[in-house]
Amino acid sequence: MSDALTRLRADIRACRLCAGRFAATATAHEPRPVVWFGPRPRILIAGQAPGRKVHRSGKPFTDPSGDRLRQWLGMDEETFYDRSRIAIIPMAFCFPGYDARGADLPPPPLCARTWHARLLAALGPVPLTILVGGHAHRWYLENPGPVTATVARWRDHAPRCFPLPHPSWRNTAWLKRNPWFEVEVLPALRARVKEVLE
Repeated sequence: MSDALTRLRADIRACRLCAGRFAATATAHEPRPVVWFGPRPRILIAGQAPGRKVHRSGKPFTDPSGDRLRQWLGMDEETFYDRSRIAIIPMAFCFPGYDARGADLPPPPLCARTWHARLLAALGPVPLTILVGGHAHRWYLENPGPVTATVARWRDHAPRCFPLPHPSWRNTAWLKRNPWFEVEVLPALRARVKEVLE
């Protein structure tokens, strides 16, 4: 790994920019950036933010959302967690916490503004970027619409980029209402994943 990438990994892990914000949430937790990338990845997965389970494990997508995402990608855990091939770059590296009603808080935009441009420059060109959820769509795509419309226009971005819905269990109803996603998008996504990893 390059010195620049090593320093950047250490800087992100040491980040405490949102400590006050997290202390004020219902969870009142400390920052714990979940950092998962190596040099020259083949696939960049831009997610939303770690959930509470990932905050505890320190490893991205160690939850039912991760199980569903790996199924969508046609990828086993060994490949998914191979940092020499897969970079997992969330819109916020830390668990944002819950509000007073127990709902997930959105990823603080400060995180992506602080780290993403530097990190993408250090990683260099990546053949495939997978955008998981609306927050990633809005950051990486020019003038994205609602999630459903953005995902439905996946051909506008393929083969270098695939916008996906979030794989959360909360989106199970969305998947039932939009069967075209599994019929059209997932086979093309899996074929592209296989192509760039070979």
